[in-house]
Amino acid sequence: MSTVKTTVHDPLDFEVLADGLGFPEGPCIAEDGTVYAVDIDLGTVVRTDGAGGTTVVATPGAGPNGLALRADGTAIVANNGGFLWSEVAGTRIPIDPETHTSEPPGFEKGWIEQVDLTTGDVSLLHDSCNGRTFRGPNDLVFDEVGGLWFTDLGKGRHASVDRGGLYYLPPDGGEVHEIAFPLLGPNGVGLSPDGRTVYAAETHTGRLWSWALAEPGVVRPDAGSLAIRHGGVCLASTPFSFDSLAVEEDGRIAIGAIVDGIVVITPDGREIDVHPIPGDVTTNIAFGGADRRRAVITLSRSGRLVETTWPRPGVLLNVP
Repeated sequence: MSTVKTTVHDPLDFEVLADGLGFPEGPCIAEDGTVYAVDIDLGTVVRTDGAGGTTVVATPGAGPNGLALRADGTAIVANNGGFLWSEVAGTRIPIDPETHTSEPPGFEKGWIEQVDLTTGDVSLLHDSCNGRTFRGPNDLVFDEVGGLWFTDLGKGRHASVDRGGLYYLPPDGGEVHEIAFPLLGPNGVGLSPDGRTVYAAETHTGRLWSWALAEPGVVRPDAGSLAIRHGGVCLASTPFSFDSLAVEEDGRIAIGAIVDGIVVITPDGREIDVHPIPGDVTTNIAFGGADRRRAVITLSRSGRLVETTWPRPGVLLNVP
């Protein structure tokens, strides 16, 4: 069994880009440097205003959870359909801590939607796959042909959790394809720099999975193990709770690890770097800027967007 080298660094230094949000996630850095994000608690899509705050550009409602920019001035949002919110020590969290329930009363479904970042118009794209409604779309990323990868984390109740999955929406916008099922709390999703591997991080298990691709949206037949029902390869099994992720130019996977900060895993799973962010809930990281070393991180407990200079450049995201 291979040895995993884990290095814990000093707490991460950062500057506050914006605060006063509810529960921010899904940061995206536009070409002009503007940062967009979603606010799950307030049901909004926001952009930074350059003065330490944000401006609401759209109000999809329910639970906008992930965001991916398009070149035409729109964005695609993974909307989880809403959470059950609780207040603990003055902080709102998307779960009832006593029953471990995240599903709100009367919950019906989640969906994928399009948002016009200029007008604020919102339109539904998809809310199901193979006749099964989505339970909590979470994170998403475009591939090089304009296809959309996204995860469905699902919802939890006192004695049960939904089985989640990894999905692909072809560039023609047609039917959604179920790629990997079942997963336990799939959250972050990303692509390797060459676009030939897709990754998903599980919240419930702290595992990072990969699937080798034969072509955009198609998993290679020999990519995984027959012993794993969803066909993935487990790159790392960790003690962390994983949220969303971003990929570095050299192939490392940087993951928001909720109470532990940013956890970075090498593509072979043999090295793990932990960059602590104490006292907060670290949910997402996004790379941008001229050298792609600008890292914007969502700290969801304190409702802040923060930024730092990352030691390595991130991969250039596809913006179809």
